[in-house]
Amino acid sequence: MVAARGEKGKALLGHRAPGLLVGPRRLAAPLVLILALAGCSMDTSRLDPELLRRFQAEGIVRREDNIVFRYTEGAGTRESSWEDRRGSIVVTRQTIYIHKNEKIGLQITPRTRKVVEVERRAQRLRIRVGRGRTAEIWSFVPSDDPEGWARDLRAVLKTSAPG
Repeated sequence: MVAARGEKGKALLGHRAPGLLVGPRRLAAPLVLILALAGCSMDTSRLDPELLRRFQAEGIVRREDNIVFRYTEGAGTRESSWEDRRGSIVVTRQTIYIHKNEKIGLQITPRTRKVVEVERRAQRLRIRVGRGRTAEIWSFVPSDDPEGWARDLRAVLKTSAPG
């Protein structure tokens, strides 16, 4: 490719139109903007129809779609790590289900045998599963009524407490 001189002595890639930058740098900004906008509008609420029927039969108590969860592994250890994940949550009388469309992040049911705790700090709710290095935490800020969310999450845990 031939470099041409544009205004003010700057070298330009290509020589089709003086003052216009042609090449990968010119495409990078629009591409990043398109990807960012696509990520912002991603819907995470889709569920398999059979799963939705199951939740409706159990009685959906709370549901929040397209929110940011802070996922933490090994909290309180040197090896801990966290990341923000966009997802949705469904709470029934028997199930806590965090998902991104049909991909399951966390599922608590009456058959769950892990230690699970719910904590509330101001507006943020934390669901801790397991202990020590194997512990994982899913935390989020509900759009309304964090105290009611905490109460409903804890009610599910009473039905799934390890025996």
